[in-house]
Formats: sequence, structure tokens, C-alpha cells
Amino acid sequence: MVQIFRFMPNTRTNVFCACATSDAMTLAPADAGQQQDGVRATVGVSGDGASLLRGILILWIIRLLFSKTYKLQDSSDLTEKEIEEIIEEWQPEPLVPRMSKEKPAPSYNIVSGPPCHKITVNGKQCINFASFNFLGLLDNDRVKNQALQSLRKYGVGTCGPRGFYGTFDVHLELEDRLAKFMRTEEAIIYSYGFATIASAIPAYSKRGDIVFVDEAACFSIQKGLQASRSHIKYFRHNDMEDLERILKQQELEDQKNPRKARVTRRFIVVEGLYMNTGAICPLPELVKLKYKYKVRIFLEESLSFGVLGQHGRGVTEHFGVNIDDIDLISANMENSLASVGGFCCGRSFVIDHQVFALLAQKAISDYVLIVILSQGYCFSASLPPMLASAAIEALNIMEEDQGLKVVGESISPAFHLQLEQSSGSRESDVRILNRIVEYCMDRKIALTQAHYLEKEEKFLPPPSIRVVVTVEQTEEELEMAANLIKEAAQNILQ
Repeated sequence: MVQIFRFMPNTRTNVFCACATSDAMTLAPADAGQQQDGVRATVGVSGDGASLLRGILILWIIRLLFSKTYKLQDSSDLTEKEIEEIIEEWQPEPLVPRMSKEKPAPSYNIVSGPPCHKITVNGKQCINFASFNFLGLLDNDRVKNQALQSLRKYGVGTCGPRGFYGTFDVHLELEDRLAKFMRTEEAIIYSYGFATIASAIPAYSKRGDIVFVDEAACFSIQKGLQASRSHIKYFRHNDMEDLERILKQQELEDQKNPRKARVTRRFIVVEGLYMNTGAICPLPELVKLKYKYKVRIFLEESLSFGVLGQHGRGVTEHFGVNIDDIDLISANMENSLASVGGFCCGRSFVIDHQVFALLAQKAISDYVLIVILSQGYCFSASLPPMLASAAIEALNIMEEDQGLKVVGESISPAFHLQLEQSSGSRESDVRILNRIVEYCMDRKIALTQAHYLEKEEKFLPPPSIRVVVTVEQTEEELEMAANLIKEAAQNILQ
């Protein structure tokens, strides 16, 4: 008889010891005092069978102890010369994919001097239709003098983020001025324009939340969506019927699981004036959908701020929409204000969520949260004081002028020129448009192609020439540029 095991159901840990006898092998609990509570299982085995089993187990254990998992090769069959030849012939994999011969090599237009109304590009002086200097404040004497005074007082940079001795009095003044100008409760500034909306989106939208986004959303919005890890649903560009269709579908899904729907946040993310198309969003219709389907609206106004509306407050003022109907507004200060960085504005509790995220470092879980929440605010060196002072002076000029308006008939200060018929190859289209740009530049009109990270864009726009209109351009210059672009297209495309 062989006693195989005893299982102790009332003990947290069972320790077994093995005992071998002449006719049996027993596995019994080490604590014999608990045997009465055990459950015994026995299996009948003959004496010869037990000896055979014992012998097999002993041989198997010996094999495991002395066997090797792999066999080392003591010597190579290759000679030293053959080894050296193999090493010389070996080529590592490239760090990046090889560029196609058809794709044009990257080139840079070198600017010397300020990129204001007249710009010097590659040694040629041209009328600037390429820079986002919408209000012509980049070379403004008042703005430059204010920046120089701040430079002498504070120095060049800050060498620290806002939470670590990087908050200066001019930062607080600029935030207060922006909030008052936009007629919101509070504002917060970032030191990098691209990071503003890219950091703001994941500060509110988390894993499991739902974000409805226009297909033409700019790259900074796409990066913010990627960081949020939310569920993204795209609707066709400026198509409110398509957006409502998606919202209705989501409403039906929520009815199937109301418990999940109660804790799921929903956002609509749009641009006031789209970087990739130059189109203005239909904000009044978006606000109606917001209240109908109970979603929040995030509005990115980097191009529309300072341009649209009677006083330059953007698309909300342009349409006469109550700014309190928008949950968060973000914009950069690198266009109309001719500075660097960006800002968000809205209700106090919305802005405080970004500011006080810095205090979340008290716990490990909160620390992980802060990295996701406001990385652009908490870990970047704060905006240089001279640039904050320049932005404040630019706001002063905007308020004094009661809204600078773009010269020309179009509401949008930036628009795109695309080929009506593609050549069939994106690389070929880019080369054709580049010839038009060079043709105009040789005749003192500076244009630029819109550039994209082709492998990163969710919906890659077609190649285009971007034309920017500012307040400094005269009617004669606008007419001259339009005629020259038409002339270039006729000569190159025919």
C-alpha cells in the first residue's frame, strides 16, 4: 500500500515531506497533529510496482541534476580570416527607412532679418505671404521696446517651470490680461504653443472617455488625443449632420449600459479656424448639439484669436456665441500676438484643474496622473518674461485699435491652394507646388507649402500652398500676389 498524500483543508499552507519504506512511499503532512482533519487518499500499488516507480523517479531526478539545457560550442569552425570577412560584410539595419528617390529632399528657406511685411528669404527681399504675423506686431516698435525693458530687468530665460521658481509677476499679469480680454474667469499660459492644446486635452479626457473630433483637426490636437487614451470618434470636416449621426449612435449605446454612461465624459474638439483647410467651424450649430446631447466643447483658436470678431476675441465673438457656452478655449500667442507660447481660458474650476495638478505629486498614483495631466505646464521652463511682456503690449495695441481687421474680402486670414487634378503621386504634386512657390519668390512674393508629418497624420491633407494675409499688405500688393500666383499656375501647370 502506498499513501500518496494528505490534504489539509483548514490550513493556509501545507508542507509535505517524503518518506520511503521497503514496500511503500508516503507523502505526509509535516504537522502530524492535524492528521485528524485531513482527507486521506490511497492508491493500491504492488511491491514490484512501487520499486519500479521509485527507480524511475530516482533516474529522472539524476538526469535533471546532471543534464545541460544547451551545449556550448568549444571552438568555431571558421578561421580568423573568414570571421573578419563576415564582420566587414555585415551592415546594420538603418535607423530610419531609406528615403524614396522620387520624394524631394528636405530643404529650408533661410530667413535673414525679421519675418515681417518685407522678408528676406535666401537673400531675396519679398512681400511676406507666408508668416502668421496677422496683425503686423512682430516688428512693432512698442512691442520691441517693452521686450527690451523686460530683458534688462529679468534676463533672457527662467531656468525653471512654473511650480519651481519659474513664476514671475509678468506671467500672472499676462494671465489676468488674457482672461479679461477674452471675458472669461481665468486664464493659464504655456511656454510652448504646440503643447497648449496637446496638454489640455489629456488633462480632462481620460481612458474610457469619448471624444468627437473633426477629421481636419491640426496635429497638436491629434497628439493631445493620443495622450488622452480616450475613445476617439471622427466626423467629416465641418459636417454637422455627420456629427449628429455619431452622437445619436452614442446615445443608443449609452442606453444599453446606463451605468457606464453615467461615468463616461464626452467632448467635442474643434478649431475655430482650421489650420489645414482655412475653414471656420459652425460654432452656433455645435453649441446646439452640445446641449442636446450633453457633451463638452473644447475650442482651439490659434488662428482665429486676434483675427475674427470685432475686437479679435475669436470665433465666439464672430458668431455672437456666449463664451460661457464653451467649456475650454485654447490658443497660441505665436500668431496674432507675435510672441511665443499659448494659453487656455475658461471658468475658474476648469483652469484650476490645470494649475493645481502640480500639487498632485503627494502620492505615486497622483504623480502618474500629473505626468498625463499637465506635462506642458508642469515640466517645461516657464515663458521668458520678455516674451510675456511683449504679449501684454500686443494686447494693449489690440484693445486700443478696437480690433484690427484683415485687408481683403475673405474672413479667413489663411487659406490653401491645391491642385484641381492630382498628378497621381503625392511627391509629384509637392514638386509642382514647390515650382509655383519658387516662381513667385523669384518675383518677390514669399509663399510656403503646408508641411505635414505624413506617417503621423490621422487624415493626411493633400499637398497645398498656404497663403497668409496680414494687415500690413496693401490692396495693390494683394492684387499683385493674386495675379502672380495665377501666372505661375498657368506657366507651370500647362
